[in-house]
Amino acid sequence: MSFRFDSFLFDLDGTLLDTHQDMGNALNIILNNHGKPPLPLQTIRPFVSKGGLVMICSAFKCKPESEQAAALRHELLDTYLQAISRHTALFPGMDSILEKIENSGRKWGIVTNKPGFLTEPLLRELQLHKRVGCVVSGDTLAERKPHPAPLLYACKQINSSPNRAIYIGDDERDVQAGKRAGMATLAAAWGYIAEQDDPNLWNADGVIQQPQEIAAWLD
Repeated sequence: MSFRFDSFLFDLDGTLLDTHQDMGNALNIILNNHGKPPLPLQTIRPFVSKGGLVMICSAFKCKPESEQAAALRHELLDTYLQAISRHTALFPGMDSILEKIENSGRKWGIVTNKPGFLTEPLLRELQLHKRVGCVVSGDTLAERKPHPAPLLYACKQINSSPNRAIYIGDDERDVQAGKRAGMATLAAAWGYIAEQDDPNLWNADGVIQQPQEIAAWLD
């Protein structure tokens, strides 16, 4: 049987996995270590998809290119690694979608800007490493999203053509990367989206409110 899409690629944080509590807890440990008050997890949540550097700069009001930001980011990621999956799980409904993809004979993969030393142990702890068709982390290639190279590389890993693949993410750069790679794109509105951001303006092929809606794109 021929399908319009033979592979489904996912962003990780805020799309496939709800990691905000573990990431937020790690940030609050760093804040405490430096004599600063903790932040509510809901305040931290919109920054999680944007990576550790943005989280640090938002919390400490430092410049991304500063030595302070680099040192604090390293401290944050090391702290996060110590309890990387304590509260992290697939978003509700996502496991059934992955099963439907697998049962249809198609593959799914992950393309994330999260560094590999975090991505790989996280997937192992959640028992996803044996199911995923490919994993492209933020340091797998020289380029990162919104550059299309990670998505094109993922397609090669699972023997899929970009025009037969669909990329799902919760950040505008995910849609940009997917479009530049020649893929269909879905904006995951359940993800870590800031109040001022509107996924409807990202020019994705669809904006979905919950993982179950991915099922409509399997046919």
